[in-house]
Amino acid sequence: MHPDPVPGLVIRYSYLWKREADQGNLEGQKYRPCVVIVCVQRHDDELIVTVAPITHAQPADADQAVRLTTATCRRLGLDDETNWIVATEFNRFVWPGPDLSPTQDGRPAYGELPAVVFEALRGKILEQTAAPSEAPRTE
Repeated sequence: MHPDPVPGLVIRYSYLWKREADQGNLEGQKYRPCVVIVCVQRHDDELIVTVAPITHAQPADADQAVRLTTATCRRLGLDDETNWIVATEFNRFVWPGPDLSPTQDGRPAYGELPAVVFEALRGKILEQTAAPSEAPRTE
């Protein structure tokens, strides 16, 4: 049984990185923790979920990720290494989808991020996706 995919939920998902997709891969190379960012119910009752990956790789630019505290990692059941949520790359899929997997200890999800962490991630995503607005042209 799968949990409801609420924003902030950390799931185990076979994430396909953009660089992997650019190399022709159609599936992620491994299951990893991912954060549900948004869920959209389509008119045909399909639920489309957008997730951001969690990785040990420190980003080149700190504005592109949110570092998880040791306490948050432990509460979620992640390892003790430094974990980063990437705010610049996403996968979208129909929920629940074949690429979901139970956590290593058999739970359907790791749990939910603290609200303050999710809001920090949301802010970074908005910063990364916001384009400077142009004034309308009048001719």
